[in-house]
Amino acid sequence: MTPAFAKATAGKPTVFLIGAGPGDPGLITVRGLEFLRQADVVVYDHEVSPRILRHATPAAELIDVGGAAPKAMAQEAICYLLAEKAREGKVVARLKWGDPFVFDRGGEEALFLHQNGIRLEVVPGVPLGIAAPSYAGIPITYPGGGDTLTILRGHDETGQAMPDVDWQSIARLQGTILCYASASQLPRIVDALLSNGCPPDTPAAIVSDGTLPSQRTDAATLGELLQHVHAQPLEAPALLIVGRVVAFREHLRWFDQRPLSGKRVLVTRPKEQSDDLVSRLEAVGAEPIAAPMIRILPPADDQPLRDAAGQAAQFDWIVFTSANAVDAFVQALFASGRDIRALAGPRLCAVGSATAEKLAGFGITVDLMPSEFRAESALAALTQQGPLTGVRVLLPRADIGREVLVDGLRKAGALVTDVIAYQTALDEGQRESDPDVYGLLLERRIDVVTFTSASAVRNFAKVYGAEQAADLLRHTVVACIGPVTTDAATQLDIPVTIQPATYTVPALVDAISAHFAADARTTRTV
Repeated sequence: MTPAFAKATAGKPTVFLIGAGPGDPGLITVRGLEFLRQADVVVYDHEVSPRILRHATPAAELIDVGGAAPKAMAQEAICYLLAEKAREGKVVARLKWGDPFVFDRGGEEALFLHQNGIRLEVVPGVPLGIAAPSYAGIPITYPGGGDTLTILRGHDETGQAMPDVDWQSIARLQGTILCYASASQLPRIVDALLSNGCPPDTPAAIVSDGTLPSQRTDAATLGELLQHVHAQPLEAPALLIVGRVVAFREHLRWFDQRPLSGKRVLVTRPKEQSDDLVSRLEAVGAEPIAAPMIRILPPADDQPLRDAAGQAAQFDWIVFTSANAVDAFVQALFASGRDIRALAGPRLCAVGSATAEKLAGFGITVDLMPSEFRAESALAALTQQGPLTGVRVLLPRADIGREVLVDGLRKAGALVTDVIAYQTALDEGQRESDPDVYGLLLERRIDVVTFTSASAVRNFAKVYGAEQAADLLRHTVVACIGPVTTDAATQLDIPVTIQPATYTVPALVDAISAHFAADARTTRTV
């Protein structure tokens, strides 16, 4: 427990009203994360990024109360829920979309808690009106851009009508107008500004899905935008920006100029291991779509692994072929009553930089890492270390791992202990909220499908059928992390477009970016 948290919760019960930001999970504050990580109960808006929720403790109770949630709650019920959980002695984190006090019901919740004697603390968040323009390359204030910043709600108290404001005065202000516009009211709001004196040639923009990878910005004059929203009505709320500062977008746009901006990328890695790939894809502008094809499970019988871990010091070499194998082996080592010191004797070989990095996380430096991250290279590298006759080698691996390394080592005379460290299983945990991957592929709305293991490829074929999978992927770009994964795809008649020279997640993202950059150059040349 940090000093700040201990001080804030000294008078339990406590509720923290935390602004989670408008979409991008990186926009929650450090203080907000601190309180979230130590909460007993997390009550969150449906729009809050699932990646933020991963910071909650595994034991925390997670309750979705947002308006778009399958079981949405009325505001009064949310207030009573917060008070009830706090009175049970729980520390409650109330995650609010954007900022709790900016066009939200956070003020009502705070007042209710105050009236009921519940201690609370408000952690501000980044509002949509601040974040979305920045991501669109529009500074909402600028010298010469006017001396006012007007922020409007896009509807009245009922949510059904225009906001009740002095449109004539607002239209005549020489500054920036930000309006949280509902899809149904946006055309009327633009018309109200124009009809009350706002010049039709005033620069304006509509930002949809602000700060998300799918963010879209339509910039024009206010008059042109009116025609646009009538011709192509919005399907969801958006942010309307009106003022001279919008003209800066032409020079300052950055978010939608990244290498993979606007590209949808299917991520088939296990949920527990997808964060690195998802973060790197988002950093270059892609919209990752999670569709895990495999789950990592303990072995059906973990005794052989525990026995081998307990005798780790007796081996000459321990060869780790994946980061999963490292995790499983270290857990078995601890379960056997030993610690990292047991690895001081044997030499360690790591197949792949991710595997070496996982060992480094435990303070362990590997003795050998093959130049290529595959079994054949590991065998060659071990052979080059000297004769293998009589050398004792421990190989903790997946249940469906290739036999190349085991067979090669034994043919070279090594005494191999081959144990199952983990199982890979088909992920069948489809939820109602999950994307319709089949539909997206069928409609060609996914630009890239990524595979980081052969088992993910095979499971993809199991889920959709081998022939159907090959046909679905014939019309999109398939990116495989390395030759073993590519071989699995080729055997299933799945065409592979991208394979990086180095078989790592960063290299895979770089290769995807380079592919689309080359494609863009070709298009411009043509």
